[in-house]
Amino acid sequence: MSPVFGRESGYVFKIFSNEEERMHIHVMGDGNEAKFWLEPKIELAKNSGFSKHELNDIQKIIEQNAERFKEQYKQHIGKRLDD
Repeated sequence: MSPVFGRESGYVFKIFSNEEERMHIHVMGDGNEAKFWLEPKIELAKNSGFSKHELNDIQKIIEQNAERFKEQYKQHIGKRLDD
């Protein structure tokens, strides 16, 4: 199960279940994918195909939604651990 945390500007923000527990979010769009750490600070962890300009736009979206993404992440991980 990969819950979608949000959709904005053509990007889909989600996590993959049963992955590492360090807070992060995956971003997909136009066949590209990136992973950003949400803590201890928001930063790019991995990029597969996005341009620097797109990554800057994505990071701004993540920064604007960081608290909501972190809360959704905590809720999802808690559910996964209780399964």
